[in-house]
Amino acid sequence: MPLSPRSILFALDPERAHRAAIRGLRLWGSLGAPFASEMDTSAGVTVAGIDFPNRIGLAAGLDKDAQAIPGLFALGFGAVEVGTLTPRPQPGNPTPRLFRLTEDEAVINRMGFNNDGIDAALTRIARLGKRPGVLGINVGANKDSEDRIADYALGVARAAPHADYITINVSSPNTPGLRDLQSRPALDELLAAADAARAGTPLFLKVAPDLDSAGMEGAVRAAIDNHIDALIVSNTTISRPPLRSVHSGEAGGLSGAPLARLALAKLIEARVASGGQLALISAGGIDSGDEARRRIDAGASLVQIYSALVFKGPGLVREIARALR
Repeated sequence: MPLSPRSILFALDPERAHRAAIRGLRLWGSLGAPFASEMDTSAGVTVAGIDFPNRIGLAAGLDKDAQAIPGLFALGFGAVEVGTLTPRPQPGNPTPRLFRLTEDEAVINRMGFNNDGIDAALTRIARLGKRPGVLGINVGANKDSEDRIADYALGVARAAPHADYITINVSSPNTPGLRDLQSRPALDELLAAADAARAGTPLFLKVAPDLDSAGMEGAVRAAIDNHIDALIVSNTTISRPPLRSVHSGEAGGLSGAPLARLALAKLIEARVASGGQLALISAGGIDSGDEARRRIDAGASLVQIYSALVFKGPGLVREIARALR
C-alpha cells in the first residue's frame, strides 16, 4: 500500500517535515499551483479597512521566511501571515526545538524566532505579482537586541510598504523577557513607536493566552489607546492541560487542540475588555469548521490556524471556509 503524504512527513523529525512542507508548497506555487480549487470568497469581510476574501487566515510560524506565499494562498487561505521576522538573521534556539504530540493533536515549539532576517523575506515578497488574498507580516525583536522597541519600530517601517497589515508579536514564550513587553507602560512605549513607523499600514497586536484578566484588559486598553487596528488572541501557551504524549514535558509553547478552551476563554475576555472598540482575530486550537464558527460567534471577525494543519491536512482550510459562509 502506498504511503500517504502525512505518513511520509510523520516519519520525519518534525522540523525536517516542516522544511519539506515549505519546499513542496514553494514548488507547487512556482508552478502555478496546478489542481488547486478556486478560493472560497462567498463570505468576505472587511477588518481594519482591509477586504479579506474569506475569514480564514494562516497564523505566523509556518512560513517564517516568506518562501511559499503563492502555494499557501492556493490552499484557500484568505490571508497569509509570514514571520516572525527580526531585523537581523538569527538561528533560533538549539535543536531539538519542535515536538509533535500526535496523541493530543498538539505541538510544542521553542523555536526562538529563527529566520533569515526581514530584508531577505521582503526581497522575496517584492518579487511576487498580484496576491489573491491579504498578506500579513509578523515582526519581532532579535534575542540579543539592546533595544527591542527599536527593533519593532524598524521591523514595522521596513514591512509597511510590502504588507497589507503588520503584526506586533510580543507574546512568544521562546525569547527570554519578550513577554514583559505585554505589560504597561512598556507596551504603550512599544506600540507608540510602531504607530509612528507604520506609514498608514494597519497594525495588529498578538497576545498570549497566559495573560490573566487584568493583563488582558491592560493589553486591550494599550492597543486602543495606541491606535492598534486588531488584536490576535492568542499565541501559544506555557500552561499544560492534561496531555498524553511522551513529549508533554518539553519546554516551549503549546499549540493545537488542547489550547482550544483557553483560547476561546481569552477571546471572550478580550471582547468584554474592548467593548467593541477593537477588531478581534481568534487563533489557537481551531481544528474544524464548528470550532471556527464558535470563535466567530464569540466575537472574532477572523480566525487563524496553523498546528491543526499538521493533523487534519490542507483540506481543513476549505472545510472551515465552507463552515463560515
